[in-house]
Amino acid sequence: MHSTNLLLEEPVRMASVLEPSKPSFFPAMTKIVGTLGPKSRSVDIISRCLDAGMSVARFDFSWGETEFHQETLTNLKVAIKRTKKLCAVMLDTVGPELQVVNKTEHPIPLKADSLVVLTPDQTKEATSNLLPINFGGLSKAVKTGDAIFIGQYLFTGSETTSVLLEVTEVRGEDVVCLTKNSATLGGQLYTLHVSQIRIDLPTLTDKDKEVISTWGVKNNIDFLSLSYTRHAEDVRHARSYLSKLGDLNQTQIFAKIENVEGLVHFDEILQEADGIILSRGNLGIDLPPEKVFLFQKAAVYKCNMAGKPAVVTRVVDSMTDNLRPTRAEATDVANAVLDGSDAILLGAETLRGLYPVETISTVGKICAEAEKVSNQDRHFKKTVKYVGEPMTHLESIASSAVRAAINVKASVIICFTSSGRTARLIAKYRPTMPVISFVIPRLKTNQLRWTFTGAFEARQTLIIRSLFPLLADPRHPAESTGGTNESMLKAALDHGKASGLIKPHDRIVVCQKVGDASVVKIIELED
Repeated sequence: MHSTNLLLEEPVRMASVLEPSKPSFFPAMTKIVGTLGPKSRSVDIISRCLDAGMSVARFDFSWGETEFHQETLTNLKVAIKRTKKLCAVMLDTVGPELQVVNKTEHPIPLKADSLVVLTPDQTKEATSNLLPINFGGLSKAVKTGDAIFIGQYLFTGSETTSVLLEVTEVRGEDVVCLTKNSATLGGQLYTLHVSQIRIDLPTLTDKDKEVISTWGVKNNIDFLSLSYTRHAEDVRHARSYLSKLGDLNQTQIFAKIENVEGLVHFDEILQEADGIILSRGNLGIDLPPEKVFLFQKAAVYKCNMAGKPAVVTRVVDSMTDNLRPTRAEATDVANAVLDGSDAILLGAETLRGLYPVETISTVGKICAEAEKVSNQDRHFKKTVKYVGEPMTHLESIASSAVRAAINVKASVIICFTSSGRTARLIAKYRPTMPVISFVIPRLKTNQLRWTFTGAFEARQTLIIRSLFPLLADPRHPAESTGGTNESMLKAALDHGKASGLIKPHDRIVVCQKVGDASVVKIIELED
């Protein structure tokens, strides 16, 4: 299975465009985060989502009760056993999200050029002329002429489901607005976004802390998606909170950049966070449309150079109701991959969309095609230049493994790791072939009981492009002898053969530790 990547700078044969996409064990090296909800919570649907390519399941607590999400997670665990596919769990916080309170849940029609009042009085019923909201400080934060957006779940951009308001008057605690377009607010959730205005609410709310300390602790969440991250201190505060919750001190924090304030402090946030989620729905409101792609390219590049995962959202909104994406959406997915994104996050498309499995499958196929023409050589050289000299020992080993694999046209890279750090560094250099990350458990104790590490480390690589983790037998010690090295290598090769990744006469690059030394070696398989 030799790499046949074609760079975009080279002429693309038109005949290759007509060639059918070839199925493989790994749908794409770019990962897919799927949001589980009403349309994607049965064991059968989740199993099909996993088979289609979902590697991280996101639970959005801006709607739904804890019991509902727990039932969904229980179904996920059954689906994982059924499909024998690892899947990580991401908890997405509510954060300082403003919401319209519609207790009746009846659709609310809004007419263009009519006035509507936003009020903090939640005892009042939502109507076409009055919308209660969950924040009492809006009147102090806005002024005449400010833009306010309201929509279901996230802003779809559709004139029929989201509405643009312009503030015309501040009347005590109420805010009077002019409706700019006709729309019907329907469904379970209406979010409200004030363009480029700071909302004086904590990033990690009391509700978020309650969910994390109960549902999060109970389920040992792998990732925390920190909504509306605005400062590096937001990440530090969340990490401090997690550190007090037992095993959640291992949970990785992904900062969700949703507004200009987060953009301004991006470099400091990136330094503190384990990964970045570019929430383009809200960013597309805070930024002029012509600037969104610039931020995406700059942010993804910075993540790539730092070796931290970059996750892009809002790519195939139309697939919430349609079986196929638009041409623009398909191109958008491909460009996100070419920019260097590690993962694509699907929100409404899988949460309440009519075609969750087909959406994951379609996005995976687009990612796989884009990966074939990504310019790995240019990325490798940029990364090496950015890292500079002298490189650390591990960085040197990782970059050498990728360069060797490309030079010998290896079918896979096999990496033995206990913390996942070496595997992450290999992925940083964007190899064109899959990396089988063989995670070796370590034995640890809290003086009351013995436990093995490894499961967290394995699942947390499921959001990183090109990494595919395997859990090693716990009987293999982390500090392996020659004998155990050979047995682990045989297990990794057997997996590669069974999945069709490795064929006779293929070349394999192996990165492993022998004693105190890290070794990169090339092996060629016989018949």
